[in-house]
Amino acid sequence: MTKTIFITGASSGIGKATAKLFAAKGWKVIATMRKPASETELNLLENVTLLPLDVTDRRQIEATTRKALTLGEIDVVFNNAGYALLGGLEAITDDQLVHQMETNFLGVVRVTQAFIPYFREKKAGLFITTGSSAGLMGFPVSSMYDASKWALEGWSESLSFELNQFGISIKTIEPGLVATEIGAKSVVALHPAYQTLLDKFQAAISTDQVSTSEQIAEVVYEAATDGKNTLRYVCGEDAKALYARRLEVGDEAFREGIKQMMNAL
Repeated sequence: MTKTIFITGASSGIGKATAKLFAAKGWKVIATMRKPASETELNLLENVTLLPLDVTDRRQIEATTRKALTLGEIDVVFNNAGYALLGGLEAITDDQLVHQMETNFLGVVRVTQAFIPYFREKKAGLFITTGSSAGLMGFPVSSMYDASKWALEGWSESLSFELNQFGISIKTIEPGLVATEIGAKSVVALHPAYQTLLDKFQAAISTDQVSTSEQIAEVVYEAATDGKNTLRYVCGEDAKALYARRLEVGDEAFREGIKQMMNAL
């Protein structure tokens, strides 16, 4: 039987690559985005349905969930919508920090909450979330972005105990740097006191050692089809190496290594 995946943030990057991959694998795809009328690729694919969804809009989450469930059974919900807010905390406005958490964390929570009753009644279902290596390790001038991703980590682990008893799984993919539009879409809060550190951090992440959206989409597909009850999928060679280093040397030595790397730039 053909399976269906519901994807948030499908207009670009990992979301779009995942929509294309699952469609190519014969899945039905419900691809959601804030402005589906602007989409020029996914709308051409026969087994892809576009729906409008801004994950910061609670009413639209409820309406789009209801609409999606009228289209047939849904097997996987991929919570992918998000963006990066960078800069010193002192420079970040209250509106900016609230919007970061509304999008990256509460948006995921609310979309998940909307689908749980359906999956519970069905006694099956899978939630996959785009986390980040920044949810496993903290980096400079990224406090609110990292906070949103760390929040997803604790939330997912705790929620797994609630969901697993009903045959529902929850998984998080943890990519490192990905060559997507997230860099262009990043919101950067500027403050002269933190400019040097910001410049160094942006230089550090301007590297050729990045994963493609298509490579991360393959990990999403693996998570959706491997039948394992694995909570975290660390992906991307940079993320794997950094996280292994963190586990090997411990928190403080790892933090010192990040400081030294920044000082060397």
